[in-house]
Amino acid sequence: MTTKATKNAKGGGTIRKRSDGRWEARYTLGIDPKTGKQIQKSVYGKTQKEVRQKLTAITAEIDDGTYMEPTKDSVGEWLDTWLKTYVKYSVKSYTYDSYESSCNVHIKPALGRIPLAALSAPQIQEFYNSLLTEKKLSPKTVKNIHGVLHRALRQAVKLGMIRSNQTDICDLPKSYRKEIHPMEQAEITRFLKAIQDAKYGTIYQITLFSGLREGEVLGLTWDCIDFDHSALYINKQLQKTKKVGGTYCLAPTKSSRNRMVMVAPSVMAMLRKQKSQQAQMRLLAGEAWNNPWDLVFTNEFGRNLCHMTVYKKFKQIARDIGLPEERFHDLRHSFAVAALESGDDIKTVQSNLGHATASFTLDVYGHVSQKMRQQSADRMEEFIQKVSI
Repeated sequence: MTTKATKNAKGGGTIRKRSDGRWEARYTLGIDPKTGKQIQKSVYGKTQKEVRQKLTAITAEIDDGTYMEPTKDSVGEWLDTWLKTYVKYSVKSYTYDSYESSCNVHIKPALGRIPLAALSAPQIQEFYNSLLTEKKLSPKTVKNIHGVLHRALRQAVKLGMIRSNQTDICDLPKSYRKEIHPMEQAEITRFLKAIQDAKYGTIYQITLFSGLREGEVLGLTWDCIDFDHSALYINKQLQKTKKVGGTYCLAPTKSSRNRMVMVAPSVMAMLRKQKSQQAQMRLLAGEAWNNPWDLVFTNEFGRNLCHMTVYKKFKQIARDIGLPEERFHDLRHSFAVAALESGDDIKTVQSNLGHATASFTLDVYGHVSQKMRQQSADRMEEFIQKVSI
């Protein structure tokens, strides 16, 4: 394609108007040591003024040593490289699957073809908005997708592929914490009666009275139970990869922190009973028994239990006793509320639940702490009345 040259623009370089109507500014980066020829690059724009501004900015960066040559990668190409090179071996397999899903299902279809160096905040903002309005995703899910894109672009900035992370200036939708549904005391009594002879009943009881996460209780192994000191050592969870047909594995806990949970004698009695029942199952299974992880809770042949199977049974029981909104995770909430109302301090509850900070525990169970503060005020009033006689 032929071009028409015009006078040099202020700031150096050459500006030309192309036959296709666009304006092109050429600038020199230096000399190629192999060929001895000048290294020339171009920028384009719709008007002469636009390319002149671009050229002025570029030549100023070349002069002060801050010039960064734009990467030729598209957003999609960079995401593939980032996942393979910087993510795959640095996060849990479950987390990697989640990142990969966000990239392949959401980010790449919308932004993948855009040159990485040309990706702008308005484009990203429009993408986030479409996730809410068109795909009807929750604010929390949009924030998770944002987190993946933000990490990918942050790595690109570190490598000098782009100058700034455009996700930093995007607005995210406000998310609201889901209302928790801890069981009231009467509901707990009803629930315990319903699971007395139910399959997985022991799992539900231990979760309710220890506050473990579902993956933690299903991934509990016998070497992590200290019968002498009534303690559980939580250092892993049973997890299934998000891919179709994914396999189960023992992964680090959600916070990747180990913790010890002191439990009531009744909980240890349940675990002793489970140990006896598992020994009977092993005898019945004979050579078919296979429990390589030494799990506390298994099927009749020693294999790990399926999260969804345990969850569906729980939901069925909850519906039968008039608690259709109850989730398995609400057993953990019920434990926390019962512990707080029984007098445990926030720091102890935080430690038992495995939360990173006490402030997070307060945030989740703030309504309970408010009730406790009122009870404290009532006790102080009672004390004041006694000493004021």
